[in-house]
Amino acid sequence: MIERYSRPEMAELWSLKNRYEAWLRVEIAVCEAWCEKGRIDPASLDEIRKKSVIDVDRIAEIEEVTRHDVIAFITSLEEKVGPASRFIHLGCTSSDIVDTANALLLVEAGEKIIDGFDKLLASLKSVSQKYVGLVCMGRTHGIHAEPTTYSLKFAGFFAEFERHRERFQDAIDGIRVGKLSGAVGTYTVLSPDVEERACELLGLKTDIISTQIVQRDRYAHYFTALALAAGGIERICTELRHLQRTEVHEVEEGFAKGQKGSSAMPHKKNPISAENMCGLSRLIRTNAVASMENQALWHERDISHSSVERVIMPDTTILMDYIVHRLSTLIDGLRVLPKNVQKNLWGSYGLFFSQRVLTALVDHGMPRQAAYVTVQECAMESWETEQMFPEIVRNSAKITEMLKPEALDMVFDLGYYTRYESMLLDRVFVS
Repeated sequence: MIERYSRPEMAELWSLKNRYEAWLRVEIAVCEAWCEKGRIDPASLDEIRKKSVIDVDRIAEIEEVTRHDVIAFITSLEEKVGPASRFIHLGCTSSDIVDTANALLLVEAGEKIIDGFDKLLASLKSVSQKYVGLVCMGRTHGIHAEPTTYSLKFAGFFAEFERHRERFQDAIDGIRVGKLSGAVGTYTVLSPDVEERACELLGLKTDIISTQIVQRDRYAHYFTALALAAGGIERICTELRHLQRTEVHEVEEGFAKGQKGSSAMPHKKNPISAENMCGLSRLIRTNAVASMENQALWHERDISHSSVERVIMPDTTILMDYIVHRLSTLIDGLRVLPKNVQKNLWGSYGLFFSQRVLTALVDHGMPRQAAYVTVQECAMESWETEQMFPEIVRNSAKITEMLKPEALDMVFDLGYYTRYESMLLDRVFVS
């Protein structure tokens, strides 16, 4: 079933109003910390709390004059709050507010993405458990190699996404820091205990040392963790695209009633979801490069990172939230076609048994290179004549003088390839 994917809650997180609300949370937390220190009287703090209201339109009007968004934001609050507003932004520089608010927003966005990872992990586990024992052709270089199972294929994806989840959770923890140390990080007016208390009120750790900003290696960690996860999504989607090719046709994306695949060809059912996600994954990885470029700023800070982050923070988190949920839906609705899986398994005439025959000959005393040449001759004959490889092997005098029929029966036992399936699944899903 193809769905239209709408994640308004993530987009709303990055709305201008919500970003200003995050700034306000930081400003009030600083005021509360100052109040506890006796620098702001409780009555003024109460006025600030009650009268501080975000007016996006008014901030925009003021910014037309100031050309500075934080000053416009503070000026708007001053108009609303009155005399007590003199305590707002006390000792702070703009980056104190913006970077600390960014932490709040990026942590919240990250937690939504973690929820998406958990949903995807559940979908991958479900498919893996559904297809235990479904033997399929494994491919290397796109060429038939040896059998695996659909269960193991999806268990591998599951294990990878557990790693992506762990990496990204670590990145969220790394960015869960606030910075309220003033113009160059030396607490000209603010103090470390005010910073620590304000961050505590916001549910953040305190950056152990800062300049005018929180250093951007934290941001790069966050966005590169998402880039790696995007690579994992593209890996899954690339696999699904290949498996949907007409010549393979082992799986199909859901196809809704009334859906059309091509304006010209009515027969078309295309892997559009997987293709879309491959493309969007590339954007996420591109944004990670921009986050790394932001690490090297001039001295205690310049502003070259700011314009970049206004784009990559919302875009990357919204895109990741979107594709991870879309992939979950694709996996949940995926059709696996066992008949075609079986057809493809034997489509190369059982040549996948070649290593088993080679090893059996070596075990029975034939030199490895001689055994390799002998098996390769049988394999090439199978390809050229389109005869089943096991039959050609059973008719080879060189092989049958060393391997008796019962030994060859064991060599050609398909169950040999799945004998460790349950153990591997236990490693992934139990350990």
